Formats: sequence, structure tokens, C-alpha cells
Amino acid sequence: MSKTHGLLLAAGAGTRMGMPKALVDGWLTRSVDTLEAAGCDGVTVVLGAGADQARDLLAEAGVEVQEVVAEDWADGMGASLRAGLAALPAGPDAAVVTLVDLPDVGAEVVRRVLAAPVDRSTLRRAAYDGVPGHPVLLGHDHWAGAAASAHGDQGARDYLAAHRPELVECGDLATGADMDTPTFGQPRPQ
Repeated sequence: MSKTHGLLLAAGAGTRMGMPKALVDGWLTRSVDTLEAAGCDGVTVVLGAGADQARDLLAEAGVEVQEVVAEDWADGMGASLRAGLAALPAGPDAAVVTLVDLPDVGAEVVRRVLAAPVDRSTLRRAAYDGVPGHPVLLGHDHWAGAAASAHGDQGARDYLAAHRPELVECGDLATGADMDTPTFGQPRPQ
């Protein structure tokens, strides 16, 4: 049986939001709960801006996860992804990478992405009405390549474009829109 680990990127400052998104009421614990409810064997949370307050939120909620701080978090999502992939335990066959600012992406989306067999070569991602989004399922064989390509705020976009992950349509379950401001969700450009 394959093992899949959740990787939650929650390091950004959330400048348009007005606060680090990891500190937005309930988002951090909801995101961890989503990964756990979907069947991930463990969860690693990447923190950055507001790391101490985010740790306090997790502790107050009784949430036990592996935490890593992306010291260069201000460089963008690529820094968070690199830090998270480097911190993952050696045992899992794959990692489900998701973002803290996807409030309508629940466990049912993650379960759908995980529904087909998973192994170390798996490369799969959710799509919303045909538009690729998160979560992204990275088999262990892809971790080094995804980390090496992760720069700026684009994460592993170039790696995924070059390796063409299997898309799993989830538009009937969620919008996949990230929340960039307190009142407006904007899908990430792909």
C-alpha cells in the first residue's frame, strides 16, 4: 500500500490580504484537517510570515503536524515548496501539495486526486473546469526536479508544464480559487 504525505504551503505574507494567510481565521487548521481527512499519512506545514503566531494557532487547536520554516519565504512560493520538499520524511511514495488560501478545496477534492493508484512516479493535479490548480500530487521521483525548478512565486509551474501531469477534474466539487484579498477569490494563473 502506498503512503502519501500532505504538504501545506502557508508561508506567504498575504500582502493583498492584509495579513499572512496562515493567520486568517481557521484557514490553517482547516487545511490540515482537509489533508488528514483525505487520508494523508502525515502532514508537513511550511511556515514563514507570522510563523510564531501560526504555531500558536496550531497548538491552541491541538493540531500536531511537522512544521518547517522557509527562512527565505519572502522570495515566493518556490522557496516554500523547496523547504517543504526538503523536510518531507523519506518513507512516503508521494506528496499532496496544497495551499492554505484555498478555502473551498476540501477533503473530497484531495480524495479524488488520490483515487487512482499512487506510486513514486505519479504526477497528478486537480483541475477546475479544465484549468490546472491545486492540490498537486508529486510522486517521490518528482520531488528533486520540482524543487530544482521552484523559483519566485511560480512554485513548480515550469516543472509541471514540462512533465504534463494527469489532470483530475474537480470543478464539480470546488472552484479551486485562491483568496488573495479579504473579499475576492482569484484563481492562480497557470
